[in-house]
Amino acid sequence: MSSAQGSKRKNGGDEMTGREKKKQKMNVARTIPVQSSVARLSGSGVVSGMCTTLDEISKLKRIRGMSGLPSAIDVEKFAEARAFEIDAMEKAMKTARHRAWQALPRHLRRRAASHDVRRVPVRLREKAKAEMDPIRKKLLSRKLPKAGKTKRISKTASFLKRQHDKTWLETHLWHAKRMKMENMWGYRLAVHPTEKSFRPSHRASIQGSILHDASYFATLEIKGPQPALVAILELICDLQGPGPGAVRWVTGSRVFNTHLYECGAYPFGLLGSVTIIWRPINIHTGDQVLSHPSATQKGKEIAVEAPKVMPEADNNRTRTLWLRIHPVIFDDVTHELQKATSQVLARPRSSTEEIEIEIADLRGQVNAFEIMGPKSNQVLRGALTSVNKENRIDFKKFWSSLSGVQTPGSIPRGTVIGFTAIDPRLNFPPNNAHIEYKEETPQIFPSAELARSDIWEQDIRKTLSKPRYKKKDLDERRAKNLVPGTALAPTRQDDRIPLLLIRRTLETPGAESQSIHGYTLLLPAGWSMAFWSSLTYTGTRIGGQRERQTQAYEAGTAYFPRDYPFSPAYEAWAEKTASEEEAAWLRKPPAKRVSYEKLGVRSPWRADWEVVLGFKKAEPFVQPLRERDDPMDVDMDEVQDRDEVPNVDIPGESTCMEVDESKVRPWLLRGFDTTRILGMLQENPGPKLFAEINQLRQKRSLEPLDSLIHADKLLGNALVNIKVIMFKDGVPEDMAMIYRVSDEEVTTWEQLRAGNGASVTPLQLANKRPPQDDIIGYVTTGHYSLSRGEGFALGAIPLTRLLELQAQQQRCDIMPLSPLPSCNSLYNSLHPNQSSDRQTLLIKVRNINGQQCRVAHLKLLEGS
Repeated sequence: MSSAQGSKRKNGGDEMTGREKKKQKMNVARTIPVQSSVARLSGSGVVSGMCTTLDEISKLKRIRGMSGLPSAIDVEKFAEARAFEIDAMEKAMKTARHRAWQALPRHLRRRAASHDVRRVPVRLREKAKAEMDPIRKKLLSRKLPKAGKTKRISKTASFLKRQHDKTWLETHLWHAKRMKMENMWGYRLAVHPTEKSFRPSHRASIQGSILHDASYFATLEIKGPQPALVAILELICDLQGPGPGAVRWVTGSRVFNTHLYECGAYPFGLLGSVTIIWRPINIHTGDQVLSHPSATQKGKEIAVEAPKVMPEADNNRTRTLWLRIHPVIFDDVTHELQKATSQVLARPRSSTEEIEIEIADLRGQVNAFEIMGPKSNQVLRGALTSVNKENRIDFKKFWSSLSGVQTPGSIPRGTVIGFTAIDPRLNFPPNNAHIEYKEETPQIFPSAELARSDIWEQDIRKTLSKPRYKKKDLDERRAKNLVPGTALAPTRQDDRIPLLLIRRTLETPGAESQSIHGYTLLLPAGWSMAFWSSLTYTGTRIGGQRERQTQAYEAGTAYFPRDYPFSPAYEAWAEKTASEEEAAWLRKPPAKRVSYEKLGVRSPWRADWEVVLGFKKAEPFVQPLRERDDPMDVDMDEVQDRDEVPNVDIPGESTCMEVDESKVRPWLLRGFDTTRILGMLQENPGPKLFAEINQLRQKRSLEPLDSLIHADKLLGNALVNIKVIMFKDGVPEDMAMIYRVSDEEVTTWEQLRAGNGASVTPLQLANKRPPQDDIIGYVTTGHYSLSRGEGFALGAIPLTRLLELQAQQQRCDIMPLSPLPSCNSLYNSLHPNQSSDRQTLLIKVRNINGQQCRVAHLKLLEGS
């Protein structure tokens, strides 16, 4: 084939390519044409021709000499002589002119500026639009067809379209730019910041302040007569401790933190934790009112101090309360509330008495922020400004004490403070309030008058669902200030936002735990970003789900749902976590992953509580079927054995399959009276536990447990939450196995602790692998504790195993936690009633990816 036939160009390939045309065009644009005529001299001696080069000019100088130069130049004639040069220069400047983005300083030049006119300063945007690619400019200027116009959606609609399977919080865009986001519980929530902030976040909760958007928590509102509401709550609330109808809660001055169960199923059917808030009543009339009770004298309002006497209850008065629950249990709680309401309404009453119960879903109407740390007082005082009409004496004392109290721990826990704040954008940017050291700080006591707030009114929340003024409107007002940077004076047209502030505490009894104090701020929907911007500007750190869970871990409290075995939320969380861990393990090659089969770990990804309680037979770890060499080579007998695990016979009882599982399902023993209940189970624990549960049920007017439930079965199916405190070395991790210690090993460990010269070294004792039958529990949350400086964990073990450990401690006379006997006698003399807290229950802990067993102390998780 000839070259002419093989060429794709016309005329045999003589035409220039696009690259050559572009190069020629650039050369022409960069060349300034010159006049080729010979220089001429005018009659007056002025050079009228054009010297094409400097050599010609120098040649003329040599010919004529200095004497030939004119003494003056006629500008008009000189310009006419250079008309060609001027015209050529103007054409060259027009042809080779710089683009708009090339006219910018080098530090402002960006590649995106040549494609997006919004990247160019305003003064050059018109020029940039004219210099855009002609083809692109033509496409942009072309009118879209009618079908294209109808398909265009707004930015708000596009955001709503992206929320078809989850819900965004109002602060979502702020979090999405700075934090790792995941889909959780129907929301798109922040997990942790993208920066390295694990230790700084912990220091902020201990020494500073940390903020978390908890608006994903659901709020349920219940309205009805007070006796009916109390009866409904008694059917689903924890039976330990004071009930939901106690005077300290129903006045609305404090919140009630408890746990919810299935209707009338206590101690079975644990759902999760809940915060109950009663709407405060008017202490003067006993009614729920909105206006402030004040006396009027000569047209002036005079604040009236609240009396301390609770008015008598009126059964016909309608009360309102809120339930703040985790979103994962919203459907379950709603179902149990409806069931409990039906039972209460079905009770016999007088024919003239009519009861009406209303349950409303307030999701999307009430938002919440959690701010924790000792500096949260100064942050709230600096970012929020109360209205001037707050004449309540109790609130004035509280508001003035915020700058004088160094930590929120000085305020009683659970205290509810209601007030009205002005738009925080008027005072933006805020300043942290400085601590004012005073000799006498006013003491704050919870009261119904202090807790009163307009946020309970649905009409007010609906009116405030959208701010009256946008940010640009406030910026225009701020630009008119004579002094730049001054705060805007609130006007009558500006919004007043009702707020509810709740004192929050994370703590458990014990010297090994550090309390964390703070607040929960409830505000109407639509105002999250306005308050969020002011709170974050104060310098407080921002936390996600990881930081919130770490706060509970460092305080030694159980975190929902990962520390609540046998609850539906825990089962969903455990199944999801196990599938993710197993998938990550399978993605690794066999040489790069942990061999659980060789380590003797039977359940590496999920705690087998059924085996620990004796419901199922313990089986060794089996490699997943999809990892076999031949996927078709499957032993059907093995599959049947793995799917159908036989139950273990318990002495004196029938198998689990012969008894109704709804009667003997496993349950978690927790609550305010757990320590007292365990103190009663030293002898004959089964019947005593059965009698104690029935006594709690009788206190709330519930029927006793079914007679088919045997006392020993009730005892054997119970779990308790525990704390694992490492003796010296080791860091327990999640899913770590908890082993019991034999009496011989207890003696050996005691000799090592006392330094009496044991026959083995600690390393030899740690490397001894115990049998799998010695597993008595699992760690639910564990890692290195920053506040303690050592390994720490939370877990769960069967109640029967805890009683065995207490009996072993008394039998072997294990030393208390303090190594000095003198310290023990001094402690016992100072605290005679806390001798049970000095018990040392020895256990061994082994991580699923390790071989060594570390000795540790076990304690009951109290006050949960």
